[in-house]
Amino acid sequence: MTAGFSITLAVCALVILLARFVVPQLPVKSRAVRLSPLDGALVGVGVLGLVFHCTAMFSQRIYEGAPAVKPLVGLVNSMGVVSVVLFVVPAALILIGLRRQQRGALAVLSLTLVAVGVTMYVGGPLQLHLAAIFAATVVLAAVVSLFVLAPRRARLLK
Repeated sequence: MTAGFSITLAVCALVILLARFVVPQLPVKSRAVRLSPLDGALVGVGVLGLVFHCTAMFSQRIYEGAPAVKPLVGLVNSMGVVSVVLFVVPAALILIGLRRQQRGALAVLSLTLVAVGVTMYVGGPLQLHLAAIFAATVVLAAVVSLFVLAPRRARLLK
């Protein structure tokens, strides 16, 4: 994964997420669903897990200063059962956290995550795998921007 790809991906996702704050019609009020704090945590942990998996595969140098994480990086790169679990569990956490969102949007997100997994573990050209990663990231950012309402803030006792 080139730096240009990573930067472009991050910028695209950021632009989609920032659109939520610039475009007054976002999120789509008639379709938006509020996340519970648990759902928000599941999505957050899932995203962090997928970011770890992706960086462990494509940017291993990030973890050179973290010897405690190196065994996990090795397991991700082994492409064995543990690597699959370290991909599937975070992806499932995201889908579970977003389970109350629009079904069509969840179906598209599910398909893009399946495409990432298939192109990674069944095989295929690297460019196709990177395109699947790009699609999954953009779809996730779009779902969050279009349909997700933040959890309600807890009232502080006075």
